[in-house]
Amino acid sequence: MLFGRLQSKWAFLIIALSLFACKSKIDSNLAPKSAPPPEVDVLIASAQSINNEIEANGTVVANEYVELHPEASGRLIYLNVPEGQYITAGTIIARVNDADLKAQVEKSKVLLDLAQKTEDRYKQLLAANGVNQSDYDAALNNVNGYKADIEYNQALLDKTVLKAPFGGVMGLRQVSLGAYVSPTTLIATLQQLEKIKIDFTLPDQYNSIIKKGAYVDVELDASKSTKNKAQIIAIEPQVNQSSRNIMVRAVLQNAKANPGGFVKVRINAGVDKKAIMIPTNSIIPDDKNNQVILVKNGKAAFVNVKTGVRKANNVEITSGVNVGDTVVVTGVLFARSKLGVLVRNVKTLDQFAALNNNTNND
Repeated sequence: MLFGRLQSKWAFLIIALSLFACKSKIDSNLAPKSAPPPEVDVLIASAQSINNEIEANGTVVANEYVELHPEASGRLIYLNVPEGQYITAGTIIARVNDADLKAQVEKSKVLLDLAQKTEDRYKQLLAANGVNQSDYDAALNNVNGYKADIEYNQALLDKTVLKAPFGGVMGLRQVSLGAYVSPTTLIATLQQLEKIKIDFTLPDQYNSIIKKGAYVDVELDASKSTKNKAQIIAIEPQVNQSSRNIMVRAVLQNAKANPGGFVKVRINAGVDKKAIMIPTNSIIPDDKNNQVILVKNGKAAFVNVKTGVRKANNVEITSGVNVGDTVVVTGVLFARSKLGVLVRNVKTLDQFAALNNNTNND
């Protein structure tokens, strides 16, 4: 009886151990496996010669530009806006109704004539002690007052006439004859196109290479078939605090372009230099800094870098990367700081450039 009970206990113990072993095996099979390290392509940083040419975006600006607004409010009684044609300086463009001001001037002239006669009589009487000095002074004051009224009304009359401040090409007419206008009403625009200016911006770090009187190359069309020379005439001394850029103005030589148009400006920054170049898509932009990923001891290391000259697909690294460093170029999104990566290919800068060109063509 006792032996049978012992047999039952041993049998139960064996079954329990078997079940526990099976559960442990199942749990071990269901446990998540660690993800393999991401595969990346890398570039060995090296110094190479680059053409030290800076590219900037520019805007075509007329030599002189003005929006034509009337100085006085009233109804337009004369309008001369030859759209798209050249007009000379001083040409009358518009005239506002001035009948009331002309009547006021004529009235002041009549009163002035009477006041002058009175002043002449008082002057003669004053010499003969016929009137006192205060009466003569009052008569003289009336003469001066009417003269001032005429000058004031004449100034208002001049404001009713809108003239071209300089010779230039007239823009499109914005109002019609008989319309009521005010100083806020735009009549048309006037632009002087004999000489074209180019405004462009550059990072403040290039301030030392921009000199007044130097020449830059300007591409006016998208085909880039022709380049024109433009001479720098002025540099804005104030650096834009939001973009840290400086504004530069140049005069375009022997070329025509439409104001407001987009152009490419290329500046020669000096002799060629040795620099570390990496593909642009390997840069990780951040709120404060740009970063790249280096492979150190088989792990990803994020480092802050500073950039310099930019090319079509590459960018210069001025600090943060040294010659011989292994830079991650593809697989950047999958790499994690201080975690392992698997280097798939080591390619040159030219190979990455060819790969990008093939991708763009596809």
